[in-house]
Amino acid sequence: MKQPEQSSTTAHEQSAHASPSPRDGAAAPWIDPPRTLLLAAIAGLSFGFLLQKGGVAKFDILIGALLLEDFTVAKVMASAIVVGMIGVLLLRRLGRLNLHIKPAVLGRNIAGGLLFGVGFGTLAYCPGTDAAAIGQGNLDAITGIVGMLCGSHLYALTSHTPPLAIFDRGRLGKVRLTDATGWPEWLATAAVAAILVAALIAIEILD
Repeated sequence: MKQPEQSSTTAHEQSAHASPSPRDGAAAPWIDPPRTLLLAAIAGLSFGFLLQKGGVAKFDILIGALLLEDFTVAKVMASAIVVGMIGVLLLRRLGRLNLHIKPAVLGRNIAGGLLFGVGFGTLAYCPGTDAAAIGQGNLDAITGIVGMLCGSHLYALTSHTPPLAIFDRGRLGKVRLTDATGWPEWLATAAVAAILVAALIAIEILD
């Protein structure tokens, strides 16, 4: 009668000392596998190359966009959104992509958008175009990189601090356009894509 108890206890001890899996709440590796890092590098280099070739890493074009005098940035962004939406829809249909929706909080979105707008208007670069500008040798973009590093570090230090009440207002949860309209995903994608394509045609005609 004692032997089964000993074997049961031994099995329990072995399971207790077994390394926990990520599903049990164990910390994930701090660095991704080499294949993931390689794919990220290829995607990042391609993105920067296309930004530079599209002209949206140039100071004059970005200032023109903010002054509503140059619509190059609007064309690039609208084209990227259309391609991205269709690509995401197809990848989801093929079962190769899972969406990770972040809960919408209007207070934080508005405050973050205003802060981003002030930074963009002051520097004339956003994070993506700033990195592309560094790649093409724009020395004025260095201040943007320094600011982003300092801001990221400050955010990391304060990320666990409870936000002010005003920034926590307007919690909408994990909401998408399909949830707000009741449309199927393909219809929402087609509708937004059609609107953006029409806007691109209008810009080309009026520009």
